[in-house]
Amino acid sequence: MVIAKKYVLVKHFKGKPKSSDIKLIEEELPPIKNGEYLVEAEYLSVDPYVRVYMGEYPLNSTIIGFQIAKIIESKNPKFPVGKRIHDHLGWRTHTIINPDAPIDRSLGNIPSYIVPDFGDLPVSLGLGVLGMPGNTAYFGVTKILNPEAGKTLVVSGAAGAVGSHVGQIGKALDLKVIGIAGSDAKCQWIKEELGFNHAINYKTQNIKEKLEKAAPDGIDYYFDNVGGEISSTVMYQMNPLGRVAVCGSISAYNNDFNDLPKSPLLQPAIVLKELKVEGLLVTRWANQWMEGIQQNLEWIRKGKLKYRETITKGFENMFNAFVDMLEGGNTGKAIVKV
Repeated sequence: MVIAKKYVLVKHFKGKPKSSDIKLIEEELPPIKNGEYLVEAEYLSVDPYVRVYMGEYPLNSTIIGFQIAKIIESKNPKFPVGKRIHDHLGWRTHTIINPDAPIDRSLGNIPSYIVPDFGDLPVSLGLGVLGMPGNTAYFGVTKILNPEAGKTLVVSGAAGAVGSHVGQIGKALDLKVIGIAGSDAKCQWIKEELGFNHAINYKTQNIKEKLEKAAPDGIDYYFDNVGGEISSTVMYQMNPLGRVAVCGSISAYNNDFNDLPKSPLLQPAIVLKELKVEGLLVTRWANQWMEGIQQNLEWIRKGKLKYRETITKGFENMFNAFVDMLEGGNTGKAIVKV
């Protein structure tokens, strides 16, 4: 008999998520059937999209999210005991998986898969640079921005899991990279360790003035993780025919979407500069998933891609890690180690 712990939604988030919005409960799992396997969570991903997506789920739903889990029992030869899998199983400790009847594909058709061998690298990277955030950066830059060497790229949320990766891909592709982050320590990290050409602290510096100095010839590409006034400022300084990949809008995730913060009107910049602005959901490239992982792994091996993880220990601290991430407390990928 296996007792699973899981977090369920008891009240939809309004404003900053509160601990009273969720509840930790236990459930007894039945014996596994032929074709199924049982996993135990080792690492859980802490991601901004959870704040928005849970608004579409009914109460008492398990909080969504990716995890890396070890197979502890199996009646499926394709998923043997001892292997680790990556799947969208939510905030729970144990799960029975039937590959023919997926539990939750709300984020698209990304199936359960056995985590590749990363060699001497941490398996937790399967939730970061060698997982969904890494693929978001890889496909977002290469497929949507499709940049030319020598051009200028601006990245907001530049010290986060996706943004820090985007900037490094930009450098690997010979771009001039400007990152926007929320502290001097984060700016120092992306510039001195990750190789960004310039870093701007949006909390203490004038973004418009700093961009004019850092990119006197204008901005060609923008990878948007934050939305709001920051993104409006960047887009008004873009060159004609510039390209924008919109990945997220974390600046407004805790706001009521019926009363969003006011930002400068974007249409004049988009029209007069003939900008191409495209939304980005990484699940579009689910059928190329391993391509992104292998390329990012190759960049790590060649020293072109560095990473940082903010790891919180203890399943009981999942919610605190989530709130901390929404407030920018993490550098690199936020993860909970069960």
